[in-house]
Amino acid sequence: MARVVRNSKFRHVFGQAAKKQDCYENIRITKSAWDSTFCTVNPKFLAVITESAGGGAFMVLPLDKVGRLDRDVPLVTGHKAAVLDIQWCPHNDNVIASGSEDCTVKVWQIPDHGLTQNLTQASVDLIAHQRRVGQVLWHPTALNILLSSGGDTKILIWNVGKSTILTTIDCHPEVILSISWNYDGSRIITACKDKYLRVINPRNGEVLKTGLGHQGAKPMRAIYLRDGRIFTTGFSKMSERQYALWDEATLGNALVMEELDSSNGVLFPFYDEDTGLIFLCGKGDSTIRYFEYTPEPPYIHFINMYSSSDPQRGIGVMPKRGMNTTICEIARFYKLLNTGLCEVISFTVPRKSELFQEDLYPDTVGEEHAITADEWIKGTNAKPVLMSIRDLQGGGKTPGQSGNSGGGSAKQEVVFGKSTSTAAKTQQNLSGKSSSTQSQKDGAGNQQQSSSQNKIEPIQELQQQSNHLGLTQQSSLSSPTSVSPSSNNTINQQILSKLNDIFFRMNDFDKRLQFIERALRSGTTASTLLATKQLSVSKHQSRVENDSNDDLRF
Repeated sequence: MARVVRNSKFRHVFGQAAKKQDCYENIRITKSAWDSTFCTVNPKFLAVITESAGGGAFMVLPLDKVGRLDRDVPLVTGHKAAVLDIQWCPHNDNVIASGSEDCTVKVWQIPDHGLTQNLTQASVDLIAHQRRVGQVLWHPTALNILLSSGGDTKILIWNVGKSTILTTIDCHPEVILSISWNYDGSRIITACKDKYLRVINPRNGEVLKTGLGHQGAKPMRAIYLRDGRIFTTGFSKMSERQYALWDEATLGNALVMEELDSSNGVLFPFYDEDTGLIFLCGKGDSTIRYFEYTPEPPYIHFINMYSSSDPQRGIGVMPKRGMNTTICEIARFYKLLNTGLCEVISFTVPRKSELFQEDLYPDTVGEEHAITADEWIKGTNAKPVLMSIRDLQGGGKTPGQSGNSGGGSAKQEVVFGKSTSTAAKTQQNLSGKSSSTQSQKDGAGNQQQSSSQNKIEPIQELQQQSNHLGLTQQSSLSSPTSVSPSSNNTINQQILSKLNDIFFRMNDFDKRLQFIERALRSGTTASTLLATKQLSVSKHQSRVENDSNDDLRF
């Protein structure tokens, strides 16, 4: 008897939106009509193209900065016109590329803990397109290789490290709608407004295969699958949305072509190379459909559909390195809404065990590059360097579960902690001096001797501590040679002079305090004590001013 239900471990995958406090609110999402996802994400940052007056901008947020955002959140504001596309570098989570209507491509370096002020200066400026740049795409395995396509119907392959053009591809008669690298980066597939699909050698621009794609007039998208087949989304002549599967050798004759619905939003395909899942997200839709691809017929298997009440303005997908394996998460989407909310949607496989599921998490593409730009342009091909997700099980949590590591602030606290401990030691010495003075009020001869000892010993200790502080301050300077030794000696002498003056006054005050206490213990009246004080002042007229000042201070 034939099996009715296909056996698949992804049959019960379901999507669930995060709570509102674990999402991102108050984002001024761009109102551009360009067919782009407007969002890109990696295990460290979320980037969203925003509306900006007088230029183009996009925001970069650390993943753990959830909740309502401030109106003055720092932005990347280096473009002179609207930003159309952004993408994180797969080999460095701090590097992002952007394409804009100002005809330029810029590469930005983001600090580890995010932006604290507007970033206006790009690390690399790539200027060659004659019209707006609509798509930027990093090479999957080669370091510093970036592809860009513009309204001038040209595709440029850049070596970002040298800011040079490696290849110029000019074979499209109309606007390029979509570009995708294959698994090892040796070929690209393009979808053009003339309804044709083209397989191109990116090193020399040679067109290897050409075939007619979807017949509709609306935009078409194409991506490479891991085994070399091509998956596309588009429209029929009757404006019905379709998806199709193509073989590179017989491009033009679809292996599978199915109609979905009659909506008019462009379908963006997202492909998971590890599990074979394909997610279809339509612009303006409130649903996310997901399918499973198998190499044998019927190839594309519908699994389920995630539905919500709000249409999506844009969407971004987290790489596999950022998944939370403890809840069997296999995909995470960041959905942009027209209300300014970025909603986090997690797709999970229901499993009872919380242990690592090896069948769900095969080795995935890591952050390390396989080859360099020079090796790639010389003809070397290499598959991506894989890494084990088990090693990342402690990280990659959902935004609600992630916390700020605070590595930079912790280092500062260690440095300041040394200075704080020195000050505490000084305060301890001062308090010890006062307590020892209070315990030595039995005899006048012992008090005079202990007072002179207390006057000398703390000064010697503070001299050592001041020398230590002076060395610490000098070592923290960025340019120690800019301070001469003579100036250091002058500063140290001034410090020692101030310390001597302070302890002289403190010892003098202690003497007067002890004198008053002895008088009170002996039963001396207030009038007698005042007369004695005036007699002492007349004998030491030169110190009247200092004594009165000390009385006011203490």
